[in-house]
Amino acid sequence: MNPNQLDLVWEVKQEKYQGKTQTLSTLTLKNTSQQTLPATGWSLYFNASPSLKPDGTNAPVKVEHINGDLLRMVPAASFKGLSPGSSLPIAIVTGGQMINESRVPDGFYFVWDEDNTKGLAVGDVTYLKPSRNDVGWIKAEEIYAQNSTITDIPEAQLTKIFPSPAQYTETGAAFTLTADVPLVADDRYSNVANLLAAYLGTVFGRKPAVQASGSGKAIRLQHKAGLGPEAYTLQVTSEGILISASTPAGMFYGTQSVKSLIPPAALATTQKALTIPGVEVQDAPRFGHRAFMMDVARNFQKKEQVLKVLDLMALYKLNVLHFHLNDDEGWRLEIPALPELTELGSKRGHTLDDSQNLVSALGSGPTVDASSGSGYYSKADFIEILAYATARHIRVIPEIETPGHARAAIKAMDARYTRLMAEGKKAEATQYLLRDLNDKSVYRSVQNWNDNVIDVALPSTYTFLEKVVDEMLAMYKEAGAPIQTVHFGGDEVPQGVWTKSPAVQQLMASNPKVNNTDDLWYYYFGKVNDMLKARKLYLSGWEEIGMRKVKQNGKTAYIANPDFANENFHVDVWNNLGSNVDLAYRMANAGYKVVLTNVTNLYLDLAYQKAYEEPGLNWGGYVDLDKPFYFIPFDYMKNMKVDTENKPISASAFAGKERLTEAGKKNIVGLQAPLWSETVTTPERLEYMLLPKLLGLAERAWAPDPSWATETDAAKSEAAYARDWSSFVNVLGKRELPRLNYYGKGFQYRIPTAGAKTENGKIVANVQLPGLTIRYTTDGTEPTTQSKQYTGPIAAKGTVNFKVFDGTGRSGKVTTVGAN
Repeated sequence: MNPNQLDLVWEVKQEKYQGKTQTLSTLTLKNTSQQTLPATGWSLYFNASPSLKPDGTNAPVKVEHINGDLLRMVPAASFKGLSPGSSLPIAIVTGGQMINESRVPDGFYFVWDEDNTKGLAVGDVTYLKPSRNDVGWIKAEEIYAQNSTITDIPEAQLTKIFPSPAQYTETGAAFTLTADVPLVADDRYSNVANLLAAYLGTVFGRKPAVQASGSGKAIRLQHKAGLGPEAYTLQVTSEGILISASTPAGMFYGTQSVKSLIPPAALATTQKALTIPGVEVQDAPRFGHRAFMMDVARNFQKKEQVLKVLDLMALYKLNVLHFHLNDDEGWRLEIPALPELTELGSKRGHTLDDSQNLVSALGSGPTVDASSGSGYYSKADFIEILAYATARHIRVIPEIETPGHARAAIKAMDARYTRLMAEGKKAEATQYLLRDLNDKSVYRSVQNWNDNVIDVALPSTYTFLEKVVDEMLAMYKEAGAPIQTVHFGGDEVPQGVWTKSPAVQQLMASNPKVNNTDDLWYYYFGKVNDMLKARKLYLSGWEEIGMRKVKQNGKTAYIANPDFANENFHVDVWNNLGSNVDLAYRMANAGYKVVLTNVTNLYLDLAYQKAYEEPGLNWGGYVDLDKPFYFIPFDYMKNMKVDTENKPISASAFAGKERLTEAGKKNIVGLQAPLWSETVTTPERLEYMLLPKLLGLAERAWAPDPSWATETDAAKSEAAYARDWSSFVNVLGKRELPRLNYYGKGFQYRIPTAGAKTENGKIVANVQLPGLTIRYTTDGTEPTTQSKQYTGPIAAKGTVNFKVFDGTGRSGKVTTVGAN
């Protein structure tokens, strides 16, 4: 039969199956062809948790774990074939709960045993929403309660610059801006002026002139000594716009504030003139490191999307792109001296041996180049990205993930080894090898790989790293881009690794500082640190690069490693779960430079809410718009309100935890929000997960510390927070998201789900972002832009469907409420 005519239906049947933390589902095979699916001779590959298995002892299929999240289903002895037109439901049990669609199996493809090198597409794959709420999905009335503290603020009363400036006053003296108004700037600020002129050209249909001098009405970029490295002042009067700064970066942020003053509605069509409100602003960022981490390794995003993200970052004054360029599932940067890294390591598809491409992962399917599982940036692409970022005062920190999460690199260098050995070039073949060919160590990483860790005892490992770093540095130089650090990852190396490596045994025998596999960690990062220092760079990594395993009270514990505390290591600390809730503060107090990257508040790949329709992961909780906004960098335990299941946390849970010292505060260099891409397979999904949450990070990284963060009176703090939260969501709903409908050709941000409940016999509804429109129906249909607009309580019987719409007609998800 043709596998294209084998349709699949996945349906969750029961959560907490058999009273355990597991899920019962059915996978139904539907044969829509005119031929029988035979009883033997085929496999169905897919990506899912390796915990997945058929239910029962006489199941018609068996499931085998290949590697990572790749599994295959093969017929068992009880399977007798599937005749034309027939269906076969197969009961499946999976560990954990199917909180949302991101947990379901994906990437199904078919392979015949007789030609097992070819992966074939199956027919339609349908996922049915569970019919029962066994996992506690968020309810409409809970969303309503969350939104109930929000006050609708008239747009005229809102601050018109975002993120919130340090000092801001409206004067009432507006300026009329047209394309005939020139930009006046001396040479040191001409690049900044040209960028602003180019943007105004998109608004007016033609660019205003940029000139070195001139009298009359103008936008003036004026040098002023003594301001901070990213500070600026801004004055808008009836006679013109004056931006003052001491550096190009400060001047650039002043121009972004000018863009913020342009009414969002003006971006919808070409304008002849704009009214820019009169303001006086003195501004500077709270933190010098305001970062977004973009993972293009798990799933790839094209160069054009990266440039679009850079424009977004620039608008909201973020200044660091942490670029996650490699992982187990892909290597994304061309290194011309090591072509296999992209020839093999950038591609995913069906394979039996990883000799031409990597195995399918994260639902990428059988066909190379047919999904976001494949792709890379050429040298020219990367140089363009670097130059684009640099012009917008964004530093790009490249991440070369090692020694774990390195499967793509390992397999690429294996292919290089095989090629050169076949040519009789053994010395060249082993020059960049990343694994000990005789290593018999057995391990399994958190993501279920058994071959993804570089052997740090091999000299060739360091030859490889030096080659990659030096080629990257040459690209930075060609782009004219600054670089101070390389991020070397360092997270999630599993137990069991290196224990049976002859190269490791040899190193232990010759190096008195390496007595066991734990010591290899410090050996490795010591050598990497030396390599970077020789190139006048410092080392960045995840928190593990600065941690040491010790015995405390007979138990294994991890502490800040004193050996590296004064080596200017910059650590992105993500783990603030459980006993590690104070880890970031412990690291900062110990002398490490810390970028707060807390999973509970800043991981953008986590689902917005506990709802089946909401994409994203949930292992670290749920991150809605409020989580980044209410994050308090110097006292984040104060506002850790809920646990990973969104259940309230008592303040007593943090008793005895280490608090940030005054010295430690100086080591908090900034904030970072990562967007890991396991579930991000399209630009649209990236923008949905990114926005509007990223704006919460932008506010917290730039704006001054809010009063509610330091207020000791709980009632006063809560009242101040409610005021600030209302102001923030009004600014987003009425100014910034309408702006993003058009800015950079438009962003597909998430539109929130309406809150609703029955109250006094009527149905009431509300929205997280004032300025967006709620529409509803009472006949069971899904609301459209033509449906009635919600303006107040509805006296309706039966069910009412609500939907939130933006100004362009895009909408969120349906909320259904049944009236009594």
